[in-house]
Amino acid sequence: MPKAKKPKSAANSKDADLRRDTVPPGDALTNNQGLVVSDDQNSLKAGVRGPTLLEDFHFREKIQHFDHERIPERIVHARGAAAHGYFECTVPMGKVTAASFLSEKGKRTPVFVRFSTVAGSRGSADTPRDVRGFAAKFYTDEGIFDLVGNNIPVFFIQDAIKFPDLIHAVKPEPHNEIPQAASAHDTFWDFISLTPEAAHMMMWVMSDRALPRSLSTMEGFGIHTYRFVDAKGKSTFVKFHWKPLKGAHSLVWDESQKISGKDADFHRRDMFEAIEKGDFPEWEFGVQLVPEADEFKFDFDLLDPTKLIPEELVPVQRIGRMVLNRNPDNYFAETEQVAFHPGHVVPGIDFSNDPLLQGRLFSYLDTQLRRVGPNFAELPINRPVCPVSNNQRDAMARVAINPGKVAYFPNSLGGGCPMHQPEAVAAFRSYAEKIDGAKIRQRSESFGDHFSQATLFWNSMADWEKEHIADAFSFELNQVETLEVRQRVLNEVLVNVADDLARRVSLKTGVAIGDKDYEITAETLGALGPLKSPPKKPAAKTSPALSLAKQPGGVKGRKIAILAADGVDGKQVAAIKKAADKAGVTAELIAKFGGTIQDASGKAIPVDRPAPNAASVFYDGVIVPGGKASADAVAASGLAVHFVSEAYRHCKTVGAIGEGAQVLEKAMVASGAPGIVVAKSASGFPDAFLEALAEHRHYDRDIAGIPA
Repeated sequence: MPKAKKPKSAANSKDADLRRDTVPPGDALTNNQGLVVSDDQNSLKAGVRGPTLLEDFHFREKIQHFDHERIPERIVHARGAAAHGYFECTVPMGKVTAASFLSEKGKRTPVFVRFSTVAGSRGSADTPRDVRGFAAKFYTDEGIFDLVGNNIPVFFIQDAIKFPDLIHAVKPEPHNEIPQAASAHDTFWDFISLTPEAAHMMMWVMSDRALPRSLSTMEGFGIHTYRFVDAKGKSTFVKFHWKPLKGAHSLVWDESQKISGKDADFHRRDMFEAIEKGDFPEWEFGVQLVPEADEFKFDFDLLDPTKLIPEELVPVQRIGRMVLNRNPDNYFAETEQVAFHPGHVVPGIDFSNDPLLQGRLFSYLDTQLRRVGPNFAELPINRPVCPVSNNQRDAMARVAINPGKVAYFPNSLGGGCPMHQPEAVAAFRSYAEKIDGAKIRQRSESFGDHFSQATLFWNSMADWEKEHIADAFSFELNQVETLEVRQRVLNEVLVNVADDLARRVSLKTGVAIGDKDYEITAETLGALGPLKSPPKKPAAKTSPALSLAKQPGGVKGRKIAILAADGVDGKQVAAIKKAADKAGVTAELIAKFGGTIQDASGKAIPVDRPAPNAASVFYDGVIVPGGKASADAVAASGLAVHFVSEAYRHCKTVGAIGEGAQVLEKAMVASGAPGIVVAKSASGFPDAFLEALAEHRHYDRDIAGIPA
């Protein structure tokens, strides 16, 4: 490989464009001061598995520039929704952590939780295919603890120095600002095709996990390996989990696309309305604990953020519950101004040397300083509930008014206060980990397996989940215009995950497996160097916890539609609504126009939503009740027939009573198919329908030939 040349300076270049503060592109990568960079892939660490060093000026310049690229909204996680609530400890953990909020059974701690998409702007929609942020702020009696995670337990990259590149690649392309909140474009997949460590994460993102049904049916993960530290200073590695009581459930791709256009606020509206009516979202809080002595017993590295600990190896212990029971009073003051930071910890919780976590410890604080200001902790939503006393003063947007003339330590004029408390039981002490390593930009060899857990994920999927994943990869790659990028994704990523996946995507994209016209060279990969030989595929191990199949949760919080017109059987409608209300299900009557309709006896029934304002994608199931005049009118409505047909195609529960069955026939709904509930009368129908609704979706249904 020829030696790279340093870029020419703009002042000396004949071709310099004096209209811009840029220099012509060169062969060598430099920092903003013109210094040639030897390694842009790894942050500077104390040993290959050691912590990231603050002296890494290249990383700090790169991440600081990235953190300040957008004002005033967040660069990532800009689109958010949040709620107040409480966390309750159910299993005291004093044996492994000194954290006060985990010390006593029944102890409650106020929380504020913000959910978000990652890639889109604040004005984007709720339901694109994307990672979802899951950030919880605990207002503990020892200070703020922020657990800043996602709804996916792993991440795209292993080292924080690559985070600006990842987000630059997935954001709208800079020459035309297209597409918004979407990864289906050339720059993102070019990056992925050259970043094999992202393979595992991409399996999750292309699965239905990236299309949650609601915020209350998302799992949450801390992603990184943290430490619990007990009162004597003993450390235990820990991974954090949120398990939704309603189960983890998702939309389907066609449905999420339509919701984006019909209701961009689908998720935030759903949570807001649920809390207002008392259907409080709830999660169990779980931990995976690994003793320090077992750090190296796995076939992956605990410090690698692209890996998870399979629950079969280390079960998740449920130690608490979180309930969200109050909506914000003001979106800007609370949801928008809330400032999370992984470095906000309390005694008993500390960090590992995960290089992605180490970088976040700098980046999040830097982001909040630029976005909200140096006094962000004084805003009500960020303010701790315990006393705050220090010598910090002034700076933008200062709220506190501190009397006296002393603002330094040590001092005698202020009686020596406030002073540090080295002997205080509640004082934070960093875990005394022994560090001995050369300063080096290098990744540990234990981070080198990029495909085994991606294969584990694929092997653990139900058949319908595999179909959705293959369809998602195919959809995204068919949006990519550069053939070489599509070929690299298929032949350098997917073939190393699963042959079956590669074959399915090859069939749907027309990209051949094994076509080596695009052979990757060192020049293509830059500092990464040529890819190693494909690893030997592991045996077909599975981890059932990774699949969305057979999730618990029941029907509480679900929403069903009743399609009706004048002449409907009013007793059937009343029976359906009564049973739904008892089960915590919202049942809305939909008719051609708003106002009321008359049942067969002439009684007026309120219409909950007129047909033009309703769509099947807003509901988890649909029922067509009897009453000949009503059923005839619904069957004659193309909008209503499409509603039923679309719900059927999206594998939702569909039901009909008496004459209403003709609407199902017209919508080409197969009688006797899974999730189809038909009865001659209302007797027993509501219970049978709700039982089918509890299955969430009926993916074993044959929808071939059903019109789109």
